[in-house]
Amino acid sequence: MNPKNSKNSRRSFIKKASIASAAVGTSPFILSASQGERLFLTTPKYKNSFTANDQINLGLIGSGIQGIYDTQAALSVDGVNLVAACDLYQGRLERAKELWGDTTFVTRDYRKLLERNDIDAVIVATPDHWHKKITVDALKAGKHVYCEKPMVQKWEEGQEIITAQKNSGKICQVGSQGMASLANEKARQLYHEGAIGELVLLDFYNDRYSAEGAWQYPIPPDQNPDTVDFDTFLGNAPKVPYDPVRFFRWRNYKDYGTGVAGDLFVHAFSSLHYILDSMGPVGAFATGGLRYWKDGRDVPDVSITLYDFPKTETHTAFNAAFRINFIAGSGGGSGFKLIGTEGEMELGWNSVTVRRSKLEMNPSAYSMVAYTEATQNKIKDGFSDSNAQSRKSALKTGTTTWESPQDYKGSHHDHFYNFFTAIRQNGGVVQDPTFGLRAAGAALLANESYYQKKPVSWDPVGMKML
Repeated sequence: MNPKNSKNSRRSFIKKASIASAAVGTSPFILSASQGERLFLTTPKYKNSFTANDQINLGLIGSGIQGIYDTQAALSVDGVNLVAACDLYQGRLERAKELWGDTTFVTRDYRKLLERNDIDAVIVATPDHWHKKITVDALKAGKHVYCEKPMVQKWEEGQEIITAQKNSGKICQVGSQGMASLANEKARQLYHEGAIGELVLLDFYNDRYSAEGAWQYPIPPDQNPDTVDFDTFLGNAPKVPYDPVRFFRWRNYKDYGTGVAGDLFVHAFSSLHYILDSMGPVGAFATGGLRYWKDGRDVPDVSITLYDFPKTETHTAFNAAFRINFIAGSGGGSGFKLIGTEGEMELGWNSVTVRRSKLEMNPSAYSMVAYTEATQNKIKDGFSDSNAQSRKSALKTGTTTWESPQDYKGSHHDHFYNFFTAIRQNGGVVQDPTFGLRAAGAALLANESYYQKKPVSWDPVGMKML
């Protein structure tokens, strides 16, 4: 929200909020009783029939956990067909044939997949340290690219992808799938209508309490130097002897991954930047440590990072607190909450909740206990005159939750639907490489600060460290 127009925005919001609408999914915020109100968002309309010329043939590079989920979401879009899969572990190539048929072309060499003329687009779902290299190679080979988040392992790599995409003329979309959720769209609308006033704080956290949640993924019993191409996996990372733990649990090592920042923070930044029309923070300070999962990993399992956002045309200056705990004895859970001067907005994968409150300006008995009764009455009268508020205005508080309907296909489906629609229509995507670098760069500030043990500064416009 533009700080210069905040009062006008709030007046507009209150006016709109007084109007009931049957079109609940796209209506402005509706004032609620204190007990809360639950509404359904509108299901998107999809085009479900395509000609043979619209058929998109897909190749998967990195057939691991996320690669499989990405492909399943991609294939839920009509007119998409998987023709090839690449991975460095033989068992995953066999799994690809189980999932998508014996005719699926499989290879350990992604370059062979890029050479195929029958592939229009590729999913890059490899470890983070391979994202830049493969994405650039795919764009130069004339393929459209869906690159998993974070777009890059190091912020310095981002400009090469931006340039390659522009030179190729192909679509490149970054895969923070929550970006395309109905909740994100509604949150963006509500924020710009002034639903929470002026933003002062983002509170983001993710608590986990399981080995799998801490990236302790199972290692297959048939792993060995013959079934795993470990040397290729290392790529430009330091050379080390064959180690299946590093291969199958690569997120635990900064040589190949980006820790909690690249796995989790980048999702939050993608949504935050989209909702606010923000370019990102100007600085960060991170702390944390390895508190429990001392299994050889060199990234923290507890992380706290504070970010500073500057005042811009779309938001006031505010702070953001990011907290991750991979040994949360209280159990698992996560939250994403935008806190403003007039309320708060909490986002889930499939819902958004707005809670509007009245700021109490009148003094209570606590602060007036030291004054005489006569003085207390004069103070009360003065506050009543200066903060007079009509009953109609006072009732503009409460809680409303918008939820995705049961027939909603989900944000993962929608993110791929948008990607394929852009390919078919020669259009654009929201999460292009520039957007992807701003989200990744902001997230990776946490790593820069943590390992340097000091605050770090970032230029969100130029997308570079200072």
